[in-house]
Formats: sequence, C-alpha cells, structure tokens
Amino acid sequence: MGSPLARIGINVNHQPHELEVRSDERLIDTLRERLRLTSVKEGCGEGECGACTVLLDGEAVNACLVLTYQARGKSILTLEGLSAEGTLDPVQEAFIRCGAIQCGYCTPGMIMAAKGLLLKNPSPPESEIRQALAGNICRCTGYVNILKAVEALAQKGK
Repeated sequence: MGSPLARIGINVNHQPHELEVRSDERLIDTLRERLRLTSVKEGCGEGECGACTVLLDGEAVNACLVLTYQARGKSILTLEGLSAEGTLDPVQEAFIRCGAIQCGYCTPGMIMAAKGLLLKNPSPPESEIRQALAGNICRCTGYVNILKAVEALAQKGK
C-alpha cells in the first residue's frame, strides 16, 4: 500500500500550483520530476552538498530534506524564477562577471544560497557570506571566485 495522498497548494517561481502529493514525497522530486525545474540538482540526498538549495519563503533550504507537503501554502523560488523577463538577477550576473561558474553543477544552489543571504542582509561581512555558503560544496572553483562574487554584491549593498 502506497503513501497517502494530500492535495496542496504551493507557489513556485511566482506561479501557483495545486498538486496531489504523497506524504513522503520530497520537494526536490516535486520540483524536478513534476515541475521540470532541473536547476535543482540532487547531489547527496542528505542535505550535505547544497546542490538542491532553493528559497522557501525567502530562506535557503535543501530541497532534498523538505517534504513537499511541508511547503504547502508557501512560496518556493528556484534558479529558474530568479530571472525577470529575460534579465538576469544581480547574483547571477556577479557569478558570471567574477568567474564563479565552472562545471555548473553546484552553481544553482550556490546562487540561491547567496540570494537568500542577500535578501536578509544586503551587505553582509565576509564571515556571514562564508557561513551562508558553508553548506554548499563545489569541487571546481575552490570558492575564491564564488566569495568574490558575493562580496562584490555586498559592497554594492552598502
């Protein structure tokens, strides 16, 4: 016998969705498989790598650790929802400008973690930036350019 179904409403990238979800369905699976939002990557499935980071009511969370029904009535933002009318978000622009993108697997999660931080504090000190990105693993860049990108935005926020 399968997991019970529940009908929920969620807002994803500024679009309302009504879905029937299993009680054990993870948010990452709903986003990737049902809504085809492939920027949300599954790395570890344990909340250790940050590749699946999304904003849930403005807070950076690991979508692999959130059950979809826990997001009912909430607003979810993925990388696909950052761009407005073909214009990149300033965080995306800074990552490009500072060379903070290598293979790209961790990039969506890094950008969403940085966006979550900058929404709370537009000019965080380096220690806050490091803390906000600590849950995101990148094997390509060594973090130097990622930190530069977020620090450049923090300087603009001052």
